Order: sequence, then structure tokens, then C-alpha cells
Amino acid sequence: MISRQPLKVRTTEEVLGLISALAVAIFAVIIIALLYFGRDIFVPVALAILLSFVLAPLVAQLQRLRAPRGLAVVSVVVLAFVVIFALGSMLATQLAQLASELPNYQSTMSNKIQSFRDTKAGRGTLERASDMLKDLGKELDKPKEPEARTAGGLRTTTSAPVAPIPVEVRQPDPGALDSLRTLISPLIHPLATTGIIIIFVIFILLQREDLRNRLIRLAGSSDLQRTTAALDDAAFRLSRLFLTQLALNGGFGVVIGVGLWLIGIPSAILWGILAAALRFVPYIGAVIAAAFPLALAAAVDPGWTMLIWTLALFVVVEPLLGHVIEPMVYGRSTGLSPVAVVVSAAFWTALWGPIGLVLATPLTVCLVVIGRHVERLEFLDVMFGDRPALSPPEIFYQRMLANDPTEAAEKAEEYLKERSLIAYCDEVAVKGLQLAQADAERGALAYDRLATIRDAVTELTVDLSDQNDAPAAAGERTTDPEAASAIDDSASNGAVDTLPVLSRESLADGWRSEQPLLCVAGRTPIDEAAAVLLAQLLSAHGLGTKVSGTEALSTANVIKLEPAGIAIACLVYLGHSGVAHMRYSVRRLKRRLPRARVMLVCCAADLDEQAVKALQEATKAELVAASMGEAVKLCIDAAQARTSPPLPSVKLDPTTNVA
Repeated sequence: MISRQPLKVRTTEEVLGLISALAVAIFAVIIIALLYFGRDIFVPVALAILLSFVLAPLVAQLQRLRAPRGLAVVSVVVLAFVVIFALGSMLATQLAQLASELPNYQSTMSNKIQSFRDTKAGRGTLERASDMLKDLGKELDKPKEPEARTAGGLRTTTSAPVAPIPVEVRQPDPGALDSLRTLISPLIHPLATTGIIIIFVIFILLQREDLRNRLIRLAGSSDLQRTTAALDDAAFRLSRLFLTQLALNGGFGVVIGVGLWLIGIPSAILWGILAAALRFVPYIGAVIAAAFPLALAAAVDPGWTMLIWTLALFVVVEPLLGHVIEPMVYGRSTGLSPVAVVVSAAFWTALWGPIGLVLATPLTVCLVVIGRHVERLEFLDVMFGDRPALSPPEIFYQRMLANDPTEAAEKAEEYLKERSLIAYCDEVAVKGLQLAQADAERGALAYDRLATIRDAVTELTVDLSDQNDAPAAAGERTTDPEAASAIDDSASNGAVDTLPVLSRESLADGWRSEQPLLCVAGRTPIDEAAAVLLAQLLSAHGLGTKVSGTEALSTANVIKLEPAGIAIACLVYLGHSGVAHMRYSVRRLKRRLPRARVMLVCCAADLDEQAVKALQEATKAELVAASMGEAVKLCIDAAQARTSPPLPSVKLDPTTNVA
């Protein structure tokens, strides 16, 4: 009997998803085909767009000086192409001069090769094998001797070769029209490309606002203010980036050209211009630019001094510009991920050849900036940008799920170069735990996964136990993109960043025990992880703290809590949905710890001042804090006080970090 598997019926959503994915793939193939077969048009257009970004600030400056738009555009474009043609003619002159001098360097290279061979002790195995192969090749290349038959039918070999008949082909003398065609035909394509570029640059600069409005319409005109501001910001950033890149690469070419001229390399201007142009090629541009002067230095100098100086010039200048000057000018990064740079270079080179290799990075920067500001094109920023694909809280949550606190500690240390431990806990760790709490509430996380997250957070706090919460050192900046993204987010959210670190002598009388604070977890292992983080923060500010898990609030275990020396008991929850559980937990802690005050630490983003007051009234807690930073501030204020009056709930102003 044959068993038949039931056919899987796809839902309408799945079918529509497959059709959409297929349509996107077909559209992508069509776009790539158009870029490849239409490269004679698209390459000049791409060059014109990039030149318009470079020239737009100069046009704007002339317009500020009361020059008409048309006159300003034509003047700037003419000046730019005069400079380009001047550089081109200089390159042609240098190439012609170098070509005429190359035969003079042949003897120097031959002498170096011969001297290199003479330094060997005898003939090596490889050289003897090479000679043997050459002899065999000569034997195989000998012509076959013709055969002749005798009268008896026997074959004999004749030794006299048959002399070939010389044939000479003469072409008629070319006429004037043929000579003109031969002269002009190699120039037609470059001149046509240059003309297209000039026309497009002038058109883009003249119709800049109209093109911007059309792009706004394509991007979505529902929010004109936001879209206009985004596109203006993108154009400004791209212009500044390309001008800066042009200035840095031009400066690199000038330094290389002057250095090679001082060393004595022929055609130093040629190599300087080539170095400036090739440095637009990521990673390998400077290496390619160095190869030609190095080879020429070896050919010109009978010794090796010129070669060593040339190598030293590139080895010093390129790292100095790439790792010292560029980070100072660009900031943390140019906005591209290293993988995107390599992939884009391969993609555009395959489409457009060498010119695509030069244009790869500028074109990708354009796509990333547009994707960062236009919502419909956000996928470009995700694919090619250097910003992390996941938010800092999502990265923290993912690392805790994977039970990898070591990597999370490395990211935290990078974050702490610029911000405080409190800011890290509030803006990264707690928000990551809130994501875990949300997954747990909808049943996506089993209890063992929650326990794994709790244990990973505990191990993370151990790794960060030597970190105090003093202000970050001035001038120290992180180079990690994920940490930089978290720093930018915490700065924009006004996270608490400066709270004092207390010494034992500055504590009030009731706070000088070994552990005057008790952090008790609310209901889940995630709450316990948050309690561990709060204990770490309090310890970093000079307040001894111990942690009790969720089981401590049960009727059987609450009596095991030791009340001696406890000044404040912090009841920690992530979220404020279980008000009844909070109220009963506060009541049990008050009964067991009658001399301590109970502070409810409820880490939730939607708790405003009125919600905090309502929560305090519902739970009867003496103190309520809506974040880790508020909880630490309340404890520090209480520890510094000489008397112990009941303190009201405090919520920090995010703009001033003041209560």
C-alpha cells in the first residue's frame, strides 16, 4: 500500500511573499543588466553626479557673492575642466618623457639581474632544469626533414632544405582623409564622454532644486519637512565628504610627488597624480600606486638606496594619512562597512572596469547616505553602512541568549571609554533585558533560557567588577561601531552620566555596615538579572550590596532574610504590570525588615512622574525609581544624609541629570 504525503497548501501571504521576492530578484537583474550594457551612458552620469557634489559648494559661494546662477555654474564647471585638462596634458607629457628614457634604464636592470645571479654559489637545480627544458624545446621545434624515394621504392631523407620564396606585400600610400581618420578615431570616445559629463554637470547644478523635488516625490511627500531636511543634510554631508576626500587624496599625491622628486625618481609629477587618483581605490590603491615608482627606482639607481627611500616614503605617508589624519577629519568612520567596500569594489569593477573600481567607494557612500535619510531605501544603509544591523539592546540580548558574556563585556568596556556604567546599564543592559522580558511574557522563552540569561548577566557583572563609575577620561574615544552607536543613543536620550563615588568616611551612621543595601528580585530570573546589575552599580559607587533571588520573597524564605545592617531594601522589577505582586512583596519586606526602607525599582520606559506617584501609592513603598540611575541617586542621597527622613520619589530631568 502506497502512503501518500498530504500536499502542503500555501497561504495567500506565503504566495504573495514568493511573488514579491521573485519580482525583486527580476528587477535587480534588470537593473544590473542596464548598468552593464548602458555603461557608456551611466559612467558619464555617475561621474557628473560626483562632480556636482564637489562643485556645488563653489557654486553656492559664488551665488552668495551676487553672481547669477547660470554664470556661477558655467564658471565653476569651466574652471574645473580646465584643471582636469591641465592635469591630463601634464600626464601625457610625463608619459612621453618616461617612454623616451626607458631604454636608458635597460642596462641598469640587466646589470642588477646579472649581479644577483652571480651571487649564487654555482648553478641551482631550477636553473639546470630550465636549461634542459629549453634544449628539449629546441629539438621539438626543429623542422621535419623531407623524404624522397629511390628507384627501388626505398625512402631516403634529403638534406638540402627547400628555400622559401620571399613575398612582399605593399599597401598604397594613405590619403589625407585616411590619415585624419586614423588620428581622430582614438580620440572620439574620450571626447564624447567628456562632453556628456560636462553637459550633465551643468544640467545637475542648474536644476538642483528641481531634481531634489522629484527625489522627494519618489521618496514620499507625506512629510515634506522631514524629507526635505533629510535630503539637504544628505547633500551637505556628501559634498563635504567628497571635498574632504579629494583634498586628502590630493595632499597625498602632492606629498608623494615631492618626495619622489627629492629622491630622484623620474617623472615624479606623473606618480604623484597617479597616487592621488589610485587612492580612491580602497585598500589596494596605495599599493598599486607604489608599485610603479618602486620598479622605476630599481631600474634607475645602480644601487639599492633609491628603492629603499621610495619604499620608506610610501610606508610612512600612507599609514600616517590612513590611520591618523583621516580618523581626525572623518570622525569615527566614513559610514561604510569594510565588507561593503570590498563587495562594492568587486561589483562596480565587474560592471564598468577600472573606472568602476575608482567610483566604487563614492557611489556606495551616496547609496548609504540616501538610505540613511530616505525611509523606503533604508535597506541600503543596513546592507552597506557601518552602523550595526541590530540596536545595542538587541546585541546585548542576543549575547546573553548565546551565553557569551565575554563579548558583551568587551563591548561594555568600549562603551565605558566615553560614558558611565550607569548609562550603560540603563541604555543598553536594562533595555536588552526588557526585550527578554517581553519574549518571556508572550511564551517565546522557556524557564531554562531565562536562567541562562540570568547566569550570563551575573558573569558579565563579575567581568566588570573592577570598573568604577568615575567620569570617562576626556579625549578617549571608542573605535568600535556597536559601542559608538550605543553611545550616540544614550547621549540623545539624556542618560545619567555623573554620580559621585562615596567613600566609607562620607557615609551616614546607619550605612557603615558591610552591606547596607539589599537587592531583591521580583518575579522572574530576568528580574534577578536586573537586581544583579543594580547591585553592581551600587557597589561601583561605594555602597556594599547583597542580592537575593526571587525565592527570597516566598513566605517560607522571607523569614531567612537577615535584617541587621540593612538600610534600604531594593525590590527590582522589569515592567510594572504586576502591581498586586509588588504590593504584597513590599508588605513582606516591611514586616521582615522593619528598620529598613523599601525602594521599588521598576525599570520601564513608559513610567512618567504621575505613573511613579500612582505606583508608590498602590504599593506603599517609601521610595520608587523608574531606572537604575534614579535608584542609585536615591541610595547615594540617603547614604550621605545625617538624618533619615522619608524621601519622596525622584525622577531625574533627562536634559540636566538633576532631580
